[in-house]
This record gives sequence, C-alpha cells and structure tokens, in this order.
Amino acid sequence: MYRLFGRTGWGSALIEAQLVWYGRPFEFEEVGDLFKSAEAREALSRVNPLAQVPTLVLPDGTVMTESAAITLLLADDAPAERSLVPPAGTKERAVFLRWLVFLVANIYPTFTVADDTSRWLTGEGPQKELRERFGDYRLRLWRQVEASLGDGPWFLGQRFSALDLYAAVMTRWTPRRPWFAEAAPKLTAIAARTDAVADLAGVLKRNFPG
Repeated sequence: MYRLFGRTGWGSALIEAQLVWYGRPFEFEEVGDLFKSAEAREALSRVNPLAQVPTLVLPDGTVMTESAAITLLLADDAPAERSLVPPAGTKERAVFLRWLVFLVANIYPTFTVADDTSRWLTGEGPQKELRERFGDYRLRLWRQVEASLGDGPWFLGQRFSALDLYAAVMTRWTPRRPWFAEAAPKLTAIAARTDAVADLAGVLKRNFPG
C-alpha cells in the first residue's frame, strides 16, 4: 500500500487524484500547516527533509518526492489505455514533458516563495513587494500556458493526461478560478471538464469542497 503525506487542497491533491485514477491502494496522512506549524514541519522532515508535500512512500518503502517525478513513476506500469502520460516516441510525449516540467519548475515555485515571504526577507515592505512581483510573474506564466493551447478539449488536444489534472488543481489556487475564467478561458474549460471526470470528481471535491 502507498502512503501519501499531504494536506487537503495542497499539491498532494495532484498525487491523491492519480492514485485514485489508477486504483492504487493508499493511506492518506494529513499533515499540519507546514507554513505555520514547526511541529508539522519537523514531523514531515523525518520522511522528507524538505518537509514538502506531496511525499509518497511506495509499497517497498522507497520515498518519492516531486509531483512530476511521481506522475511519471505512477504511469510506468499503468495500462496504456489508462495512462496519464503519453507513451515514448509520440509527439504528445514531447509536449507533455515540456509543460509538465514548466508547471512544476516555473509556476509552482511562485507559491513556494510568495506563500510565506517571511522565510526569505524581513520587513513588511520588502515582503509585500516580493509577493506582488511573484504574483505578477505567475500571471505572465499562466498567460503563456494559455497561449500554447489548441482547440481540443484537453491540454494535449484529444488525449486526457496528467496536465489536465494539474490544470484542475492549480487553477484553484491564486489567482483562482474567476481570474482564469476571464484571462485563460481555455485553461478554465479544461479544468471544468476535469472536475467532471467521474473517476476524479470525488477526490477533487474532497480537496476543494467550495
């Protein structure tokens, strides 16, 4: 059985949904607020020294971190018709890898920095400026993603993939769905379709009940 350390509504929702999609048995261990609780950070750091979610312990005890790495790993032995990752050698694979890494290497870090700027700077003025700069940068990045999308129902066109799941989860975070509806209608449509996928609706509702 897998063991997923996470927090409702946080990045662990990406992996929780994939475990559900693949039918992998797992235990979910809710962690405290890692920004506010030193106790929560200390407890998780015993498993993952970075004290970040998602942290996934595999059935053999191997510890996996980084949502992109976990996404690729979980797809390794998934049935081809069920895989959330396009197979090697396809055009979709290249596009998928580009944008998967783009999301986790560019957009995701804007939250790592801006969600608690007191970790990097002292003084409300500099902290506020850092939040605003990263907020603006995040919007530019999302507009770049939006501009890359075609007219298909999914991120990759006709194929449903983990990128659609990332869209459904990450558009729930700042700047949130109302901004996306106006500035990124294609991403908004992808997220809404993913919300409605029968095998994922329950786990997404649990993480984002509002």
